[in-house]
Amino acid sequence: MRSSILIIYTGGTIGMQTDAETGALVPFDFSGIYEEFPSLRRLNVDIDVRTMDPVIDSSNVAPENWVALAELIRDNYARYDGFVVLHGTDTMSYTASALSFLFENLAKPVVFTGSQIPIGVLRTDGRENLITAIEIAGARRDGRPAVPEVSLYFQNRLFRANRTTKRSAEALSAFRSYNYPPLAEVGVNIAYNFPAVLRPAEYADELRISTRLADGIGIVKLFPGLSESILRAMLSAPGLRAVVLETYGAGNAPTRESFLSVIGEAIDRGIIVLNVTQCGGGKVTMELYETGLRLQKAGVLCGHDMTTEAAVSKLMYVLGLSLPQQETLELLRRPLRGEFTV
Repeated sequence: MRSSILIIYTGGTIGMQTDAETGALVPFDFSGIYEEFPSLRRLNVDIDVRTMDPVIDSSNVAPENWVALAELIRDNYARYDGFVVLHGTDTMSYTASALSFLFENLAKPVVFTGSQIPIGVLRTDGRENLITAIEIAGARRDGRPAVPEVSLYFQNRLFRANRTTKRSAEALSAFRSYNYPPLAEVGVNIAYNFPAVLRPAEYADELRISTRLADGIGIVKLFPGLSESILRAMLSAPGLRAVVLETYGAGNAPTRESFLSVIGEAIDRGIIVLNVTQCGGGKVTMELYETGLRLQKAGVLCGHDMTTEAAVSKLMYVLGLSLPQQETLELLRRPLRGEFTV
């Protein structure tokens, strides 16, 4: 049985090629994908292509673009067995993480990919990334999609999307999942790590999505010398509703009473503070050291091993649900889409 795949091009490096006359980079026409990549005909898939209008550099991506993309996939959900989203690398982890939360009952593959070198350049990484992402989106196991979650494929590895972060501006292996194993590793064959794949609670014909993402989210990265006055100014910004606090190591922060009082005052005003580590790998364990315990006692939430990208998009999603405070906090304390390990 052939799988049907919808490719959605949102913008980014992967969609560029060199104009033969001028030598300038111009957008690639994905409607001619079979002519450009005839090897795709050997895959057991049928491919349609949709280009977002307008295409957008990923540095300019905003939450409204995430909602538009979620709506596009929802509206085409019944027609296709899987989706491949082509996206610029700079904010791919943010977009892919956000989509994982916006999809409330996803049971089909949504594979994000892109490239560091334009697809129209001879030595591009985009060709392999695209072809393999299509194959993964169409793969089945026991009659069901092999990877029915939002994932990110880059340079021979498939990751859970909301566990990724961009690690390099130059290396072809641009993304890492420091705290969760790959969902698949690609060599001569595609070796799926099925125990690591998130399985849906239901296989519905229609996709339910959330279309509201809250604003008022901030990120505060601690560093030696951050003054209480600057911290207070950041936490007093008009409209601020929640903060991702990037702490040291296992969730540690200064124990100065002046610092802790600024954090406590913000929490007393109803601002949510979510603690994630600045480290690429590892997790927040606030009960491990006194510095973390003091934050915990002040009301700071533990982000466990979440990435900053996942923490930001989860806050946008959960606050967008407009639930009572206690229900909001309960959703933030537990994993919703496999975004952290308890």
